[in-house]
Amino acid sequence: MESSILNTIKKMLNIDSECTDFDVDMVININSVLSILAQMGVGPQNGFIISGPDETWGQFLNGDANLEMVKSYIYLKVKLIFDPPQSSAVIDSSERLITELEYRIAHPLVSS
Repeated sequence: MESSILNTIKKMLNIDSECTDFDVDMVININSVLSILAQMGVGPQNGFIISGPDETWGQFLNGDANLEMVKSYIYLKVKLIFDPPQSSAVIDSSERLITELEYRIAHPLVSS
């Protein structure tokens, strides 16, 4: 079975997939990041949104080589919104990694 986008991000944030207390917040935050990715040219041409745990990574990026970077990017962006670190050093580090991922996702390596 394909992985749920919502449940993957919840797992990365140490939230049990059975816990639905934060699902509305998570869905809104994930959709915001998916909109950013759409503006970067990532994902379906008409954009992509989730409404719950039914939407999968395969539906969003079917076979795209950048999938793992995209997962990390969504996680980091959602974490900074949903559960920001207390340490400014950790925030700065996360923001630098987000910037690097944005560049690498938007400028994939071209194979010859």
